[in-house]
Parts: sequence; C-alpha cells; structure tokens
Amino acid sequence: MINLPPSPSTRRNFLGTVGGGFAGLALSQMLSREAAASALQHHPPKVKRIIQLFMTGGASPMDTFDYKPELARLHGQMLGPKEKPEGQTGVCGALMKSPFEFKQHGQSGRWVSSMFPEQARLVDEMAFLMAMSSKTNVHGPGTYMMNSGFLFPGFPCMGAWISYALGNIADNLPAFVVLPDARGLPYNQRGCFSSGFLPAVHQGTVINAGAPRPVPDLFANEKYPFAKPESDAAGLALLAKMNKAHAAQHPGDSRLDARIASYELAAKMQLSAPEAFDVMREPEFVRNAYGMDNKVTEGFGRRCLLATRLIERGVRFVQVWSGPQGATNNWDNHGSIINELPPMAASVDKPIAALLRDLKARGLDDDTLVVWTTEFGRTPFAQNGSGRDHNGGTFVTWLWGAGIRPGVSYGQSDDWGFKTAVNATYCYDLHATVLHLLGVDHEKLTVLQNGIDRRLTDVHGHVVREVLA
Repeated sequence: MINLPPSPSTRRNFLGTVGGGFAGLALSQMLSREAAASALQHHPPKVKRIIQLFMTGGASPMDTFDYKPELARLHGQMLGPKEKPEGQTGVCGALMKSPFEFKQHGQSGRWVSSMFPEQARLVDEMAFLMAMSSKTNVHGPGTYMMNSGFLFPGFPCMGAWISYALGNIADNLPAFVVLPDARGLPYNQRGCFSSGFLPAVHQGTVINAGAPRPVPDLFANEKYPFAKPESDAAGLALLAKMNKAHAAQHPGDSRLDARIASYELAAKMQLSAPEAFDVMREPEFVRNAYGMDNKVTEGFGRRCLLATRLIERGVRFVQVWSGPQGATNNWDNHGSIINELPPMAASVDKPIAALLRDLKARGLDDDTLVVWTTEFGRTPFAQNGSGRDHNGGTFVTWLWGAGIRPGVSYGQSDDWGFKTAVNATYCYDLHATVLHLLGVDHEKLTVLQNGIDRRLTDVHGHVVREVLA
C-alpha cells in the first residue's frame, strides 16, 4: 500500500495557524494537491483530465458499432438458448438482424450504423474496444461494475479513485463532477458516484446542468437579508468551534473533513461557479453545434458543453450520463429497437461529435481523454417481436484523445454479437488503461480496507497497449 502524505486537514490547520487566514489555507491546499499527485503518479502521464460518456441501460452493439452480417443471413431462425439465461427478462426469440443500415467510414473502414452519422465522421480519431464483456447482465450490478470494478455497493468509483490519487487541478472547483440526465439518476442512484471506503471528499459532486442554479444553495436566498458576509464570518467561526469538538469525539471519521472541505470549496465556488456553469456565455454558434437549439439534443448537448467548460477550468474528471434508470428514456430497448433506439441515438450523436471537435478547437485534446461506454450489450435474439434483451456477453467502448492511437480497434465478438471471441476486455482492463494514461500503475494504487489491499481493478486488469499511441 502507498502511504499518502499527511492528511490535508492536518496541514491545513498547521499552515492556517502559521500563515493566517485564507493565505495559509490556499498554501496548504496547493501543497496538499501537489504532494498527493506526485506521490501516486508512477510514470509521466499523457492525460490530465477525463470526460466519461455513459449510456445507461445497455446500448446495443449490433445496432451501433458492431456490424454483424450473419444476423441478416440467419434472420428469423431460432438458434438461441432454449431456456431463459440468468439475468435476461425473457426467453430468447429468433435471431434478429439490425433494422439500421451500416456503412464503412474513414480510412480505418470502421462500420457504423445510420444511428450515429456524426460520430461516424470521427471514427479515424477513435480507438474501439470491440470485445468488452461483463460478469452480469443485470443493470444494477453491471453499472456498479463498470464504475467501481465490483458488482456490489460500497466500493469507490473510478472518479473517486482518480480524485484520491491525483487530487484537484484547480482549487475553486471539484475534482470529480457528475452530470446526470435531467430525467433522473442512473441505476444505483448516487451509488455510482460513491467514494466507498475512501475519504468522503472524493465522491462525485452531482450537478443539475439544466437547473436555473446548477449548484443549489451556493448563495443565500434573497428573502434572508441578514445573510451577509459579516454574519457568514461569525457563523463560520462558531461552526469551526463545533467542528473541532465533534472531530475530537469522532477520530478517523472522514465525513467531517469532507464537510469542511465542501464548505471551503463552496466559498471559492461563489466566485468561480457562476461563470463556469453558465453555458449561455458561449457564443451562439458553439451552443448550436452542441445541439442546444434543438429539443432532441438540448439536454445532452448542454451537459457535454458544460463538461468541456469544466475541464477547461480545472475539473479533473467529468461524467456525463445519457438516460435515467427504468424502462423508458434510456438505452434499455426491450420493446422495440427500431422505435426506442433512434431517439436515444439522436439525442447524443450530434453533441458527442461537437464535444470532440470543440475539445480539439480549444487545444484540450492534448491532455484530455474521452471514454464512451455502457454497462453491457444486448442480445442478437429478438424480444417482444423487435426488442433486444440484456447481454453481458459483449459490448463496445471507444476512447478518444490524449495518448490514444486513432483509428484502431482491439478485440472481436462472435459472428452474432452474443459473446466475445478474440481479446476480451473487462472493466478492469478499461480502468487499468485509463489509470495508465494518467500516469498511475493500477496495481500500485491501493488502500488497505478490512485487511485487504483494495484497488480499482480488484485482482485483475491489464493495460490495453494496442490502443495506446
């Protein structure tokens, strides 16, 4: 296990006493951030910040990025398992071809369905993991696995591990920000953004991008005229005394440290957040490129544009979600692929393409990684006539940006898109690769918990060097 430098709160108290006031606080946080990052980086990083795009519900690979001509040849034949596989919601129907046209794109010849016309233009900039697999085909455990490396709650997610290992880039914004779908949180709710057994300060900061005030209660309500800077100072002084007494009675409880840190961050965000979270400050042509002028793309486009603004201002990890939990308005297309997939694809395709182009235009592609993924795939067998059931056997993930070899792919699914066939990769391999790009050895980033050296990749994982530049 790696021993971190002394806790930020210890240094903060010491330097605050010596230097006095906010100057000491700023110095302590700067030293804390630099010391933590240098202690846990094992080789020079190629990536400084990350945007993860997560498609909630299980995006269908054979209807998006994994072209399967065999499904057209065998369409309608009953060749699947006779008994209902565990985790599926129904028995397997007949093999079903994709109802969408596929074409090859770019010099790499990547097959992409008509559902993603804008992303198809950029495939030569992406690297594809074509044989991702999961240990489950149930949404809750699958979503936990893709975020934390474990099927059960209680473990830190990737964003929390990255925050713990590398800390903040900027001291006036969180290290880890989550932008959920406005229609609701994903499966497992806030468990997907949890810091688990890591200090609570590393959990994701959830932001409602579409709200008039994305960060609620950052400023006092106008109906409380007594809430002035002077009264704030007196209240904080009293709170500091109470916190000190509480900390003495509860040693080792990270929640108080996290609460103190959140108050300090909130004070700084009163200056930075109004500008950072206001996407309307962007020129109209930029907002329109993300699709904010169209009801179909406005929500996801707004979150993608906000993600760009946040990493530009120093947020290290931003997670953008498409779809809430549940049976509708997400990628869980049991009823009808031909009716349910197109609106979901249309809502993200233009914003994602705009995100990649905008990152490059701003010069952020030099140190930013974008990851597109989902919790599992879908069956090649029909369900309810024209839907597809859950399938952990194989699905697709792509990466773009710093440190990535563009236009390549790794792994291959079988002829039906039911199971992986060559070079299967799991969440462990994806996480190991992301950490490697950040300069972190996934086997050395460990925390002793209940007598076990825990890590994001559990006891698994290898860096997928075939997709690295």
